[in-house]
Amino acid sequence: MSPIRPPSPGVRSALKLLLFGGFGAGAGFIVPSTVSSATAQESHLLVVVGLGGDEEHRDRFHGWAGRLVDAAVGPLGLGSERVHYLGERPDRDPERIDGRSTRDGVSERLQMIAGQSPNDAHVVLILIGHGSERDGQARVNLPGPDLTAGELGQMLEGLGDRPTTVIQTTSASGGFLEALSREGRVIMTATRSAREGNEPRFPEHLTAAFTDGGADTDKDGRVSMLEAFTYARLEVVRSHEQDGILLTEHALLDDNGDGVGSPAPPEDGEDGAVARRRFLAPGSGRPGVVADPELAGLYARRDSLQAEVDALRDERGTMTAEAYESRLEALLVDLALLTREIRAREGGGE
Repeated sequence: MSPIRPPSPGVRSALKLLLFGGFGAGAGFIVPSTVSSATAQESHLLVVVGLGGDEEHRDRFHGWAGRLVDAAVGPLGLGSERVHYLGERPDRDPERIDGRSTRDGVSERLQMIAGQSPNDAHVVLILIGHGSERDGQARVNLPGPDLTAGELGQMLEGLGDRPTTVIQTTSASGGFLEALSREGRVIMTATRSAREGNEPRFPEHLTAAFTDGGADTDKDGRVSMLEAFTYARLEVVRSHEQDGILLTEHALLDDNGDGVGSPAPPEDGEDGAVARRRFLAPGSGRPGVVADPELAGLYARRDSLQAEVDALRDERGTMTAEAYESRLEALLVDLALLTREIRAREGGGE
């Protein structure tokens, strides 16, 4: 991967306008998400909770998983038939947990999802629990044999070309990134390597991103994978700073298939374009029919501008750096000003 070229002063100014002028002070720079038929496909969620080790961790892990499952079945609109929860002890909550989180159990459930979903279904896998590295392999600690990164990569091949998002929230999860990386697949890890073995805070804030509403920075009614990652990463940093302790985990996101994660996409690298357009909730976050014709027109203009940003990023390799940054700066400024206008029209003020 070539060295990341820092953005020009003009682009940095445009990013600041998006952050402080377009959205207000908040979680970080997020280009507004495009809502289109391309992102409205059917979604399936598989939450896997591994060994807790003690009751405190079992309760904590189950709490996060339960909140995710309840949000997916309820407000996010997936429906119970598209939400799966594999846990260490299914009998502790049989209404939610529908299988044991063994290695074979994970494989069989992924096969079941592949057999019951259309080829364009978005499959989201979230791993919660303890992770480790042994014999050069990162792994999730499950009842029975652990699940290694290589084994999970092989299981995911059974999903074919379905758009897939894997969120690995355990310690040592960074060791999964390279093994799982594939073009069109979004990978999030709580750590940047298998050597970061302290218990991460990332899963707590990742859960909040999907359940508490604060991660929806573009106010379109739902949370993109990029918004969720950015929110969780920044909350991890904030919580460590608030507690006055050294940051011991560094989350990464990869969605371009190069096996190299970015800590703060999209401004620090080439990742983020896929995650920005991928959602756990199916369909559009905004109403299908907007009563205010002017607001509907503003939404359409914003989607068109976002499409131009996406197309420009795809063409980056064919342009000079100066031409690319000049065009990107102009588009980002237009997006920021338009988003400010939308928020004012919606009653959100400046």
